[in-house]
Amino acid sequence: MEDYFARLGLPRRFSFSRAEIDTAYRERSRQVHPDQHQGTSQSAHLVSRDMTAAVNEAYTVLRDPYKRADYLLSQFGGPSATELRDIPPEFLEEVLMLRMEMEELDANSPQLQAMELKLQAQRDRLFEELAPLLDTGSQDLAHLQLCRKKLNAVHYIVNLLRDIRLR
Repeated sequence: MEDYFARLGLPRRFSFSRAEIDTAYRERSRQVHPDQHQGTSQSAHLVSRDMTAAVNEAYTVLRDPYKRADYLLSQFGGPSATELRDIPPEFLEEVLMLRMEMEELDANSPQLQAMELKLQAQRDRLFEELAPLLDTGSQDLAHLQLCRKKLNAVHYIVNLLRDIRLR
């Protein structure tokens, strides 16, 4: 079966705006949606339904930058998060300190809101560093391991942001 990028008619790369992915999804969805195949055979209708599900699945992954990066890295043969858990030790120390600080703050405190903005900026900066690395399409092991380490760092930031929002 086609990879997620092909399902939406997109080249295999990381750097897309959300609007580009949304547009590709809507165009592809219109092409394969069962409503477009009214009056066709039952088997054609079932194929259309399956294709719609596949397009939706691709969109769910590709619209999320973290999931898109993780998926792309797997397509290049890179290590999974369970195969390579490394992140820079100083980064881990920073995350642990942020988590302790976060636990001490009230849910509506300005400090917590400032922390959220700081973490969003850090996440975005990591994605900006990761984008050109993934867009090269390199399958060199050292290159893929570097991508995984950066993506692991993003994962920690994403989890902190999730925890802030759940408070």
